[in-house]
Amino acid sequence: MDSPRSLPLGLAPPSKPDWLRVKAPQRERIGAVADLLRDLHLNTVCEEASCPNIGECFAGGTATFLIMGPGCTRACPYCDIDFDRSVRPLDPTEPERLARAVERLRLSHVVITSVNRDDLDDGGARQFVDCITHVRQRSPLTTIELLIPDFCGDSDALARVMAAAPEVLNHNIETVPRLYRQVRPQGDYQRSLTLLRQVREGWPKAYVKSGLMVGLGEEDEEVLAVMDDLRSHGVDIVTIGQYLSPGPRHLPVARFVTPERFAAYRRHGEDTLGFLQVVSTPLTRSSYHAGEVHRLMRDHPR
Repeated sequence: MDSPRSLPLGLAPPSKPDWLRVKAPQRERIGAVADLLRDLHLNTVCEEASCPNIGECFAGGTATFLIMGPGCTRACPYCDIDFDRSVRPLDPTEPERLARAVERLRLSHVVITSVNRDDLDDGGARQFVDCITHVRQRSPLTTIELLIPDFCGDSDALARVMAAAPEVLNHNIETVPRLYRQVRPQGDYQRSLTLLRQVREGWPKAYVKSGLMVGLGEEDEEVLAVMDDLRSHGVDIVTIGQYLSPGPRHLPVARFVTPERFAAYRRHGEDTLGFLQVVSTPLTRSSYHAGEVHRLMRDHPR
């Protein structure tokens, strides 16, 4: 980021509760994955977005690959990925390097996400497709989950990606409509919902996933309303986690949601709304424990 982001006026953020304290990862536990990523010159959202679960995931031999980065053309004030407005060519070797990492890590399930690339005519859709193609060539049994941007509402770009048949298509709604201008100023709530519905209607075999952060100033009723919207637009899987401010240039935490409230979100989503899966804990992130999708696919085949 090239300049400090303004913070909302108000009281100092609350102190972090005990349930959000995570032990610092030990080098010997995460070193093998980190070294492989450096060797292949790959980025992960685990590192770029300062994910609190990096120690657990790296120790388990998993990572969420971040393509077309590391800089992002959007400056969302909750995100720790660097803002970069410059036009940068894509690296044509990236899909092959990513596929080599998947093969060497022996991943049964891989998550591929990207920065926003609004400077590209298709938002980077072709790069996603090339990554899928190379992974399938090297690791044909690996299931693929994509976490995509909104492609600025480009339906052709979305269709190009879905034609490559990822098993899971994830696009995060991120927050409640009232906070979009503050939290996701270059996004659009309805545009994201429309994308999710297009996937459900156009590619019914795909599992559709979305996620949101809490603790940014939303009310519980607004969270439940977003869950209602996601279900009515065909989403199967929802992730809900606590927002943690990456630093003083980012939005502060407005509240820390209790584990009991996260459990209530999960019950509402699964028991009342009928989602196939709701992963809702303070440390949940959109790709945390994504490998559990295998269980979901087995229990709910398509």
